[in-house]
Amino acid sequence: MDSLSAPLPPIDRKEFRSALGLFPTGVAVVTANAPDGLSRIGMTITSFNSVSLDPPLVLFSIGKTAYSLPTLCDAAMYSINILGAEHQHISARFATSNGDKWTGTDVEHHDGLPFTLAHSIVAFQCVPYAQHDAGDHVIFVGRVVRIQRRGGTAPLVFFGGSYAALQPSTPISNHQEK
Repeated sequence: MDSLSAPLPPIDRKEFRSALGLFPTGVAVVTANAPDGLSRIGMTITSFNSVSLDPPLVLFSIGKTAYSLPTLCDAAMYSINILGAEHQHISARFATSNGDKWTGTDVEHHDGLPFTLAHSIVAFQCVPYAQHDAGDHVIFVGRVVRIQRRGGTAPLVFFGGSYAALQPSTPISNHQEK
């Protein structure tokens, strides 16, 4: 039996999750209108990433047990709202599967595109490009059709199971040793 066909050793789920938590991530909320046009969904994500510049593609993943997954799978468009450091309360609100997420949440609508959270530091409005089955998650790849950049604050970061502050970096000099 060669090494490629040998059984792989099991990975402890708790240890794996803890180890993944040592990689800092930004925090975002994905929002979409339901296909019926009457309801909307929103959920906090930390699995956002860029994919391609040409065409402009981004990705995020959602657990298969998420309440909003069927609506998101059928959405014609969605927005990925990157949260600022002062928006922990918005992240916490949209991380729950119960309660009213929308009362007191300012949203904006633009030219028939999906709504965005008014306080996000940047929002990527996307049309679905691809969906991929990936274990206990679905990976969504979206083609960006509009960017709303607001800036003005540091991003909200998640690290080691809690929110963390992002410190400004010290510029790296390009000096050469002599």
